[in-house]
Amino acid sequence: MTAKSFKSARFILPMCLGLWLTACGSDDAPKTSPPAANDQSVSTATSETDATQSDSANTMTKTESDIQSETTESALPTDAAQDNPVVTEASTEVGKARYEKSCKVCHDAGLLDAPKLTAKAEWQKRLSDKGLETLQIHSAKGFNKMPAQAVGEVTEAEVYAAVRYILDQAQ
Repeated sequence: MTAKSFKSARFILPMCLGLWLTACGSDDAPKTSPPAANDQSVSTATSETDATQSDSANTMTKTESDIQSETTESALPTDAAQDNPVVTEASTEVGKARYEKSCKVCHDAGLLDAPKLTAKAEWQKRLSDKGLETLQIHSAKGFNKMPAQAVGEVTEAEVYAAVRYILDQAQ
């Protein structure tokens, strides 16, 4: 092979590979709306924004206070649910059920370096090093190889109960 043909091969091979990959691509690409529709929605949004900005300062103050009260009201049921003694009483049962549904797969087999349920010394070390609250937060929100568990329909209270269940088993 001559130097000239080698240089040509270095150029042609990647080009052919790119064409081949493009030809094998899927036609299932998401369809985009035509630019005219986007321009129309932008102008509508702009006119709505202009109308909103022309309101008086009193209306804006009321809106902010309404938001404050709504935020306070929405926080109250959550706090009340956390203080509910029924949840506390059922926490061991809820924790065991959550462990069986979500945690058992990794913690029974030790997948992803998860401490096994039967590794009492390892759980005691984790509890003394990090504390209960940190272990619960890491379980709910994820940490290193531990995926977040408080997602979808799973609540943080369920995850916290599962952590307490695991630690109870380790004692």
